[in-house]
Amino acid sequence: MNRTGVVAAAFAFSASLAGLAQQAPPAEGPRFGVVEYPARKPGDPAAVERGGTLYGVSCRFCHGADLRGGDGGGPNLLRSTVVLDDDQGERIGPVLQSGRGAMPPFQFTTEQTRDLAAYLHSFQVSSRNQPSTVNIVVGDPKVGARYVAEACAACHTTERLTAFANTPSLADPKVLQQMWLMPGFAGRGIAPIKAPTTRAVVTVPPTQRVEGELLRMDDFTISLKLADDSVRTFTTAGTRTTVEILDPLAPHKALLSKYTDTDIHNVTAYLVSLRSAR
Repeated sequence: MNRTGVVAAAFAFSASLAGLAQQAPPAEGPRFGVVEYPARKPGDPAAVERGGTLYGVSCRFCHGADLRGGDGGGPNLLRSTVVLDDDQGERIGPVLQSGRGAMPPFQFTTEQTRDLAAYLHSFQVSSRNQPSTVNIVVGDPKVGARYVAEACAACHTTERLTAFANTPSLADPKVLQQMWLMPGFAGRGIAPIKAPTTRAVVTVPPTQRVEGELLRMDDFTISLKLADDSVRTFTTAGTRTTVEILDPLAPHKALLSKYTDTDIHNVTAYLVSLRSAR
């Protein structure tokens, strides 16, 4: 199956710009900026077991014991849009039947495809829901260090990365991996570290310039929370008002479509290696 881009994180930000009301969020429910994956009911245990057997024989070598990529070079299936959008094999089946890239076609029956889908869906998309049961630290930390030096050093010093890697709530390597990919957004529930605040600067001609925390922006208006906790809303449609978004996670977003699975494994291994540096 084709390598897909990193899902875990880019989904949160379009919602963060369009979905937050001006009033305070409710005490319960999803966090601002987080779009949850559709909740799946637990699959039939018998189907999951049959699918697991099928996966072990036909898929495990390439895609790994935890679906995150294996020795055969297969892509990460946890982030695959085909798997995420699938329900009972209706999207997985055509890919299996036709093959994709280096993967040959498989002549699975409809029942086998459903069993395999049940097994794939039995894995938690959010790695925070349970402790790691499979070691994902399989990359090369030295290669990861070189990648970080080239892509990340402009914003992150070794000292800050070391402190990040040693954060107690990131002890699980899967959680650590999710959080360096997109800090503060884990896809479901509350993330173990807080996402940096997105700010914006609104300029109203001729001279008014207002900066604050971005609460809401659409095609017509933008709302900011100011330093005194007051909220101001500006009309942008049909005016000369301009908006500059100050997004501290913009570099992370830009890299999401560029990472390969190998890059992700190597950077994760490098960060884990920093734990022994303290």
